[in-house]
Amino acid sequence: MRTVSIGFVMVLLALIAVGCCNTCSDDEAVTGPSQTYTMEQFMKTVSVGGGSFSPDETKLLISSNSTGVFNVYVIDIATGEQTAITEGDDTTFGIGFFPEDERILFTRDQAGNELNHLYLRDVDGTVTDLTQGDETKEQFFGWSYDLRSFFTINNSRDAKFFDLYEWSVVDLEPKLLYRNETGMTPSAISPDKRWVALSKTNTTNDSDLFVLDLFKRGGNPQLISEHEGDAAFIAMDFSHDGMSFYYTTNIDGEFEALKKYDLTTGSHDNVYATDWDVSYAYFSRDDTYRVIGTNEDGYTKVEITRTATGETLDLPPLPEGTVSGVGFSRSESKVRLSLSSDTMPRNLFIVDLEKNEVTQLTNTLNPEIKTDDLVAGTVERFTARDGMTIPGPLYKPLGAGPDNPAPVLVWVHGGPGGQSRAGYSAERQFLLNHGYGIFAVNNRGSAGYGKTFYAADDGKHGREPLWDCVDAKEYLKTLDWVDSDRIGILGGSYGGYMTLAALAFQPEEFDVGVDLFGVSNWVRTLKSIPPYWESFREALYREIGNPETDEQFLYDTSPVFHGDNITKPLIIVQGANDPRVIQAESDDMVAAIKANGGIVEYVIFEDEGHGFTKNDNRIEGWNAVLTFLDTYLKVVDPVEESAG
Repeated sequence: MRTVSIGFVMVLLALIAVGCCNTCSDDEAVTGPSQTYTMEQFMKTVSVGGGSFSPDETKLLISSNSTGVFNVYVIDIATGEQTAITEGDDTTFGIGFFPEDERILFTRDQAGNELNHLYLRDVDGTVTDLTQGDETKEQFFGWSYDLRSFFTINNSRDAKFFDLYEWSVVDLEPKLLYRNETGMTPSAISPDKRWVALSKTNTTNDSDLFVLDLFKRGGNPQLISEHEGDAAFIAMDFSHDGMSFYYTTNIDGEFEALKKYDLTTGSHDNVYATDWDVSYAYFSRDDTYRVIGTNEDGYTKVEITRTATGETLDLPPLPEGTVSGVGFSRSESKVRLSLSSDTMPRNLFIVDLEKNEVTQLTNTLNPEIKTDDLVAGTVERFTARDGMTIPGPLYKPLGAGPDNPAPVLVWVHGGPGGQSRAGYSAERQFLLNHGYGIFAVNNRGSAGYGKTFYAADDGKHGREPLWDCVDAKEYLKTLDWVDSDRIGILGGSYGGYMTLAALAFQPEEFDVGVDLFGVSNWVRTLKSIPPYWESFREALYREIGNPETDEQFLYDTSPVFHGDNITKPLIIVQGANDPRVIQAESDDMVAAIKANGGIVEYVIFEDEGHGFTKNDNRIEGWNAVLTFLDTYLKVVDPVEESAG
């Protein structure tokens, strides 16, 4: 922990780590990392998140995987001392202290099954599961402004839909506020508890917002997002006086802008817009500050302004990076910030606004790892075969150059509507440190580049988005530090599907594939989605295909039915408890490849779901990936070597 006391300076909270990618000019020597590190060393870097202030504002509740599994800790702000609040093998995340005492709420699922329950830890250490029903999924929805209650949404009544409940902090008895029978999702509630905002997903590119007056018994939700064509409407926050509701929408252009709806007059007003998406907007407890986060080419830019004057809040200098989270204490005299970059894992900082003092609470990078051995990326772009511009962060391993070309992986994000963004990744740095370049392509359909780009993959999966990955490979071949004969493809979830699709439908393009829990059979996946996805089931069908009416198309674009085309080596990593891409998807893919005599390695984790959160499993899985890549991508073919 370090504390720095400095006079106010004009520093915009938009610290974007670009342009420092550890590359060298043509006349500089190209040197590699000072040493290579094991995955065990990378996993000694701690991941932290959250940050709820205690009632007296002297402590912070966080989540940390310092033991290898996420659990809940309390940090003393003055000393930096951390105290474990929970322990166990199931991933656990802190929610917050109670407003007037040090009872604590936290959430956990069971071995990755995503059925999160809400737990109470009393001041004497007693833990109570507040969620009713083993198959119930419950999510914390915020504290009431009067601090006498908190809200949750859960699907205990109907597995398909989430109802809204209010819980008294005294008796902890839930009271039903909104019975969801139409698939609308509660998204925000006003400070006076009168209004609740409801979201309705029509397609992945079109949605609606409603407001419901809870004071009117038998009242119906009121549509506030009338529009023609496709447009997204996303709930943000209510004003302190409960008279206005803030939301983002791209109805006026390509990008999400912040607007305000007057609950009295029904008028809509423009609040904030830029040439990028507004990712989030909210207010401090008493509306003293407004926080707006924008997604600028994969980097988060955060602006904090004084609500009354519109002036930007001046903050003491912070390390270069991107701010991923801002939280105010109840008195609004302290701000908690989460800050990270490609070469700095997320750290937590406290800014004391009265003392103009910034305190770094965590230093998460394993001290065995030198920062100079880590690689920062630059956003690069190429033109796809049909003229569309495709962006993505490019990472050049240290030491790569014309005389030492590197093998490269086209890294495909999940989604399908996800986005590869800047930020620290132990897995990415592990591969870079071992000599592999990475191009984290944001193929068409990725978020963050406007609604036209976002919709450009609808109904085209296995074709145009995949062609973008192939065209990314062609772009990489133009770079003098890339070994054009050694380019593979890697991805998780939907990115795993893209990996399988690349090897099945473009079998000569990539030299290897790394599939992390990827879809292999769209027909089965779309029929077996979790029941609590019901509110956007039709939207998913519109984007990918309806298993009842588009079965032939889904068959044609499902790699499992074309395993005989796969001739290049593949490794598959899967969680046995994955509720989204069930284990059978990977089992069948492995069987299809083996039936044709193909090369496939398979790693299964019995205690993981959709993504791997336990350090031991991450170490085992990524060591297996590295060994696979060293065997089939980095090493020269022994036959070619002997012939040379």
